[in-house]
Amino acid sequence: MQQNRWLKTILLLIGAFCFGLYHYVKPASPPTPTPSTHSSQTDTAYQQATEQIRTARLNPNAKFRTIIKGEVLKLLPDDNEGARHQRFLVKLAPDIVVLVAHNLDLAKRVPAQSGQPIIINGEFIANDKGGVMHWTHHDPQGGQGGWIEYRDQRYQ
Repeated sequence: MQQNRWLKTILLLIGAFCFGLYHYVKPASPPTPTPSTHSSQTDTAYQQATEQIRTARLNPNAKFRTIIKGEVLKLLPDDNEGARHQRFLVKLAPDIVVLVAHNLDLAKRVPAQSGQPIIINGEFIANDKGGVMHWTHHDPQGGQGGWIEYRDQRYQ
């Protein structure tokens, strides 16, 4: 009788252990993504950034950090002078196209394709051709860096 009680206790403990281990080790279901690109609040922020860039084109000294959303318009050859940069054009609005200069020495190449949506966090510098977005990568010295989101992947 005593042996049956011990056996039942041991089996109960083993069962509880296995149950706990299963719930501890089993992968959690991935969170349901909440696409920030579709929220009206986020879209308003992108529209404000586009307006800020539209206004900044009138000021050749304009320079500021921003997050933009647009469509890859055209892929350009890499700039290999000095730090290597991937270059492509992004259309923000019918009248606004910016050059993106993404540092390949500090971040992975973005597999961008024309016609695809893209979100870019970086520094905008106005120029007579519409402006340049750069600092689209992490800052190796720990300062504020940027990133590019393309097809649900972040490049920084």
